[in-house]
Amino acid sequence: MRSSLILLPLLLAGCATTPAPQQAVPDVAKLHVERFGDTKPAAVRTLIVILHGDGSPSIRTDEYAFAAAAVRAIPQSVAIAVLRPGYEDSRGKRSVGDRGSDTGDNYTGDRLGLVGDAILALKRRYPAARILVVGDEGGAAIAANLAGLRPGIFDGMVLVGCPCTLPEWRTHMARTTSNPAWSAPVTSLDPLKTAGGIRPGLRAAILVGADDKITPARFSRSYAEALSLRGIATDYRIVPGKGHDLLGDPEVLAATTRLAASIPGTR
Repeated sequence: MRSSLILLPLLLAGCATTPAPQQAVPDVAKLHVERFGDTKPAAVRTLIVILHGDGSPSIRTDEYAFAAAAVRAIPQSVAIAVLRPGYEDSRGKRSVGDRGSDTGDNYTGDRLGLVGDAILALKRRYPAARILVVGDEGGAAIAANLAGLRPGIFDGMVLVGCPCTLPEWRTHMARTTSNPAWSAPVTSLDPLKTAGGIRPGLRAAILVGADDKITPARFSRSYAEALSLRGIATDYRIVPGKGHDLLGDPEVLAATTRLAASIPGTR
């Protein structure tokens, strides 16, 4: 079952089958989320939080389809697909905030704060659950940065097509697109530089398509190596014959299922 709601950093609205009423809360940013699965909160053992990629819904891989598949594959789970600040979904639902220009410019501290507070609110709603974050492309960069800046906020992460060495990736995109916006200064955080804050107990899976021309394997390989050097259990896979649109691939779902099973205990 899928339901639509509004997520506040300090409060998760009720999960109904119709959109939850928006509540006017002064000075609190709201992120729109979609819930998949109807397990009661106290019985949820794995909470899967999906952070979509950059671009419009017509361009990015369908995060809702992945959420629905993940709930079917992982017992006693609920999946929450979070619309990142300023983004819309295919039905016109939108999170507040500034989306930016999708040139690696929106992995900033303020946006990370909104997403991180949303995850904390979900932890409170699902107190017995292990938290597993699945990030696609820009969502992967946000997940990786949160793991380093707010250690312990989640138990595991699956990064798909991650631009995890941000300056090098933006240089690559500037060269391949000839778009000067990719060369403009940004205040986005580089996951490779925030990796030093990740707690050793985190579990990670990192996947990239062998034929990915947008986020080639070298941009996630360096990050995977950095995690391994910190003693973090990391499953790094280059998926043969696959390009950038990888989130919907069975390999990603399989990696997510394995990671969920490998995280010990519950809260």
